[in-house]
Amino acid sequence: MIQILGTTFAALLGLAFGSFLNVCLTRWPKEECIVSPRSHCRNCYHVLAWWENVPLVSWIALRGRCLKCRAWIGWRYPLVELAVAALWTVPAWKLFHQLSDLNLPLIQVYDDLFLAVAWMFFYWLIVALAVLDAEQLWLPDRITVLGTVVGCLVAPVHAALVAHSPIKDGLTETRSHAVTSALLSNLVSIVLAAGLVLVISWVYWLIRRREGIGLGDAKLMALLGAWLSLPGALLAFGLGVVLGALVALILLAVPGARTDTKNWALKKLPLGTFLCIGGIVSSFWSGPIIAAYLRWAGF
Repeated sequence: MIQILGTTFAALLGLAFGSFLNVCLTRWPKEECIVSPRSHCRNCYHVLAWWENVPLVSWIALRGRCLKCRAWIGWRYPLVELAVAALWTVPAWKLFHQLSDLNLPLIQVYDDLFLAVAWMFFYWLIVALAVLDAEQLWLPDRITVLGTVVGCLVAPVHAALVAHSPIKDGLTETRSHAVTSALLSNLVSIVLAAGLVLVISWVYWLIRRREGIGLGDAKLMALLGAWLSLPGALLAFGLGVVLGALVALILLAVPGARTDTKNWALKKLPLGTFLCIGGIVSSFWSGPIIAAYLRWAGF
């Protein structure tokens, strides 16, 4: 019962944080304050009443339009709220499943709680980056660098909590070694994941003499390397590239999907959005997908 109630609470909290994220996604590109003024219609500047600002419910009740001017609000608002809520249920479900064990050591409770909050933070950032790149072709450093730094510290803290034991003196060195090993592993993953994109970008520039992949994508790969380890980040990259290629093929095959028929071939696709989707998939199923691939490849 506590697992269901706890996960439901996490989903509702995710809706609220998704609503706040929508404010950030609207105001960050315009360099506006995310605290003030109050939430309002971007068309007529009607200040929203509290009941017009309830996550998801208000959008459905208003049928996606402003109460005053009837301007279209957009699908992004409910989709972001739903995405954050759905993603947050996964670590919450695992957390409350663990907490249902009454014999769980207190240090394990701290570790499970820490990991759940950390992964919720990761999903919040990854949804933000996916939307910003899709709408603005922008992967801001304030998110990618922050996410990389936090992700780099998660594994060492987790290792310290797992190895923590004040009983035996000999475990002090073991704990120190575990933390150092986790930190070094994360740093290697960050460098190699970002380096992969930088090398591809450099080769593309040598061939075409123009930018193909931006530095923002390299920083995003560093973030994925910090959170997913190198195999998970490489899987996210592969999935992102495949997804991007499929979108490009759709644009090629369906002329109606092109908004600019003259310059569509030069149009930049939001690789960062596809990498974020790949990162989400990798965070859930990297182990089974990589194992299945290795079996298929004969390893």
